[in-house]
Amino acid sequence: MKFKNYNSKDYEAVCDFLIELNRDNQNHINWNWGRFEWMMEHPEFDKSMMGSFGLWNDGEKVVGAAIYDMYFGEAFVGALPAYSTLYPEILAYAYRELKDENGLGIAICDTCTDEINMAKSAGFALAEQTETVMLLDFDRELLIDLPRGLHFAQLDPVKEPYAFQWLLWQGFDHGTDKAEFERQEQIIPQDRPHLNPYLSVAAKNSDGEYVSYCCLWYSDKTDYAYVEPVCTIPAYRGKGVAKAVIFEALNRAKALGAKKAYVLSDMPFYEKLGFRKDKQFTFYWKRGN
Repeated sequence: MKFKNYNSKDYEAVCDFLIELNRDNQNHINWNWGRFEWMMEHPEFDKSMMGSFGLWNDGEKVVGAAIYDMYFGEAFVGALPAYSTLYPEILAYAYRELKDENGLGIAICDTCTDEINMAKSAGFALAEQTETVMLLDFDRELLIDLPRGLHFAQLDPVKEPYAFQWLLWQGFDHGTDKAEFERQEQIIPQDRPHLNPYLSVAAKNSDGEYVSYCCLWYSDKTDYAYVEPVCTIPAYRGKGVAKAVIFEALNRAKALGAKKAYVLSDMPFYEKLGFRKDKQFTFYWKRGN
């Protein structure tokens, strides 16, 4: 095994690692290649510290990784099944290099007893913090009812960065003042190597305004799509727009070969769409000195 710190040339190898990690089971589906790609261009993600990611390689193949989640203080720690003996070493690295003043938290699937026991042996303690992954099997037709006056459109964040960021600004409740948005946001085309614009679906009104959005991440190396993000501007909520946009995106992913979809959420909204709770991940914390 060879350890190295991450650089931009390792991007594809990390994505392949996350795909393989979730191939035989989804005990690490809260960390998948789609979430990794979405995070890397998230406005809150601190790119200046990416070199702190730790990678364990067998030849050119990444077999283990420690990756902070948005910023220091929470991290993903994982190893491919054949390399599970690396887990304590990866965990120790993550605590040493990725903690903040409060220590380090990691989310472990409740069914991964080996990882839980290794985390406890390393001084991590069970916390009340949890996250849920929900699953929708593509075993039924998803009927779309888009409200009158709206139509579907593809929203490419590389080609239309202003429209994309303005929609997310409103959709995630930062306000509806465009001047304030322009003062605070840097309009930068986002580099998302695996984004398929066909799965970047928005609803647009007759004035040409984007009002709701759903992006799916799908690779033909997997059998699932990952939902991230979903948002609707305040004036169009409660009208069934988000449901229609999500179903349109899911039907497109199904047509490309996806068999199911995951979303990191426990919102009743997704249950109403047919998602069911599939995996629960509980956080384990090791506090700082």
